[in-house]
Amino acid sequence: MIPYGRQMIEDDDIEAVERILKGDYLTTGPAIAEFEKALAEATGAKYAVAISNGTTALHAACFAAGIGPGDEVITSPMTFAASANCVLYCGGTPVFADINPDTYNISADDLRKKITSRTKAIIPVHFTGQPCEMDELLKIADEFSLKVIWDGAHGLGAKYKGRKIAEFRDMTTMSFHPVKHITTGEGGAILTDNKEFYEKMIMFRSHGITRDEDKMLRNEGAWYYEQQYLGNNYRMTDIQAALGISQLKKLDRFVERRTEIAKTYQEAFRGKREVVVPCQSSEGSSSWHIYVIQLVLEELKCDRRQFFDRLRSKGLGVNVHYIPVYYHPYYEKLGYQRGICKEAENLYNRIITLPLYPGMTDQEVEHVIRSVNETIEEYRK
Repeated sequence: MIPYGRQMIEDDDIEAVERILKGDYLTTGPAIAEFEKALAEATGAKYAVAISNGTTALHAACFAAGIGPGDEVITSPMTFAASANCVLYCGGTPVFADINPDTYNISADDLRKKITSRTKAIIPVHFTGQPCEMDELLKIADEFSLKVIWDGAHGLGAKYKGRKIAEFRDMTTMSFHPVKHITTGEGGAILTDNKEFYEKMIMFRSHGITRDEDKMLRNEGAWYYEQQYLGNNYRMTDIQAALGISQLKKLDRFVERRTEIAKTYQEAFRGKREVVVPCQSSEGSSSWHIYVIQLVLEELKCDRRQFFDRLRSKGLGVNVHYIPVYYHPYYEKLGYQRGICKEAENLYNRIITLPLYPGMTDQEVEHVIRSVNETIEEYRK
């Protein structure tokens, strides 16, 4: 089975982790600071906060932004649940804005319609690695004095109008799960140019505790520390950071290979009336986290489930990204109802994620293309 995504671990990655295992620090040691410095340099941000995973990165960013009870935060439903859950963790209320039917990113027009007097922030998602309409969204944020937390879990290596996505305020979160552009096993980060946000998140990831004498209200000795916030243990280990440092050196190569595979898919499927290939905005440069085709079901004598199962039977570990967040039973219990984002719901019924990762061989790419084409032929009306 060819998975939809997987890590690419090489000998130098293993050696980097081995050095940590033989050293003095397994966690909260010097590798963390080294990884953060490398991340900041690679992404164009002033500060980087390494954290335990992409979900905790979003939680920390919401905390730094001051999200609390009574606050509303607008995000996309076409995302993993963490993009909305992070708002709930802080006592806020997620609000869902529909997507652009071409790019599948959040619609700036619908986002504007969802703003109320309680809206405090927006969490746009760079879905599949394609940057959102960043200028337009920042313009709206300025107009309504909203904080912006970019969910960049799919977007490491992506650019918008020639600039790296983490160069745009206020915060950008990252995930280093094994299917992402680089991996630390589990792991994530928040990137920002805002020193106040940075310092709050550094403390938040470690129980809200500081040992910085300049920040403490009093000092009783060398052993002394203070908890000033209700934080969490969201720390990354040095083991993970060492892997991240090694992987980050390969980011350009990984993104280049992803782009090469995506281009091959585009050329193979473009022009087929049974599928819609991903539309790429002229303003952005995707880092191609995933490759999503949309089935034109009106041209097929099957539904998405049948097409999906047929691809699985041919050895393709296809997936679906994503179930609209408010479809989940937990959100239904909170009172969210279907029908609030019709473009996202229509898209969900038609999409399939094909395998895409830098370790794919040309033969595997050709197998994916052949399998999709065979399935189209089988179910063509």
